[in-house]
Amino acid sequence: MAKRKKGGLGRGIEALFEENTIEEPVNGETVQDVKLSLIRPNPYQPRRTFDSAALQELADSIKETGVFQPVILRQPDAAVERYELIAGERRFRASKMARQETIPAIVRNMTDEQMMEVAVLENLQREDLPPLEEAPAYQTLMDKLSLTQAQVANRLGKSRPYIANYLRLLGLPPLIKEALNEGRLSMGQARTILGLKDKKQLVGLAKRAMDKNLTVRQLEEIVAQMNGTSKKKAQKKGQRKPVYLREAEAQLQSKFGAKVAVSQSRKRGAGKIEIPYTSNDDLTRILEVLNISLD
Repeated sequence: MAKRKKGGLGRGIEALFEENTIEEPVNGETVQDVKLSLIRPNPYQPRRTFDSAALQELADSIKETGVFQPVILRQPDAAVERYELIAGERRFRASKMARQETIPAIVRNMTDEQMMEVAVLENLQREDLPPLEEAPAYQTLMDKLSLTQAQVANRLGKSRPYIANYLRLLGLPPLIKEALNEGRLSMGQARTILGLKDKKQLVGLAKRAMDKNLTVRQLEEIVAQMNGTSKKKAQKKGQRKPVYLREAEAQLQSKFGAKVAVSQSRKRGAGKIEIPYTSNDDLTRILEVLNISLD
């Protein structure tokens, strides 16, 4: 199992976010006015789209009353008066729109790794981050900090299946990603469509879902039919699965973040558990849950 690189923020960053003090002075830090022209945007910023109307509203407010909460910067080279933005992208952008010359800021010493982690965590705490910006943010944390899905989930206070479901979205075809970004498909619809075994039919099913405004439940039935599993259900109509097996399926699905099937065989007390995976990465994820390493 991958281990976290040394030099990370560890409990320091978690403590900051728990107390919501990431943008308040600590350890004798002071707030200073820094010229906007000297600040470079954060290259690790996961958010790629900003609500223009909301930014304009913030810019209008800044024109009237200024910026109340300072942004966080770092100065990569103490000998050069240039700064990189760590946190406060919306205030930075809105201040430029408001034609401000300076912005209140706290200059903090941070490594590249720490800068990336703070930027990602700050944005992941916002509820309005689009799914296809949230998913790459999780992937960035895993790649840059050598974290597993379980470790990312633990750091962010989310369940591992939650992280896994978002990461699965990265495997969607471009057309479906675009529809998801534009709100023409919901997260639930996209996840259901991903359950289709024949990946060549993903786009066609997505178009059908949008054209006919299909619900997630309707999509689940269609996917079952296309995967050839609905016939099995029809054959077993009247043979309702025992409560304990249905409960076992539900808990396994929650644990693995995948559609798990538990079925009985003719031999009493015997049966099988099926856990499908959609890619090699998905298989690796499932093995991680089982604490199995192929290294």
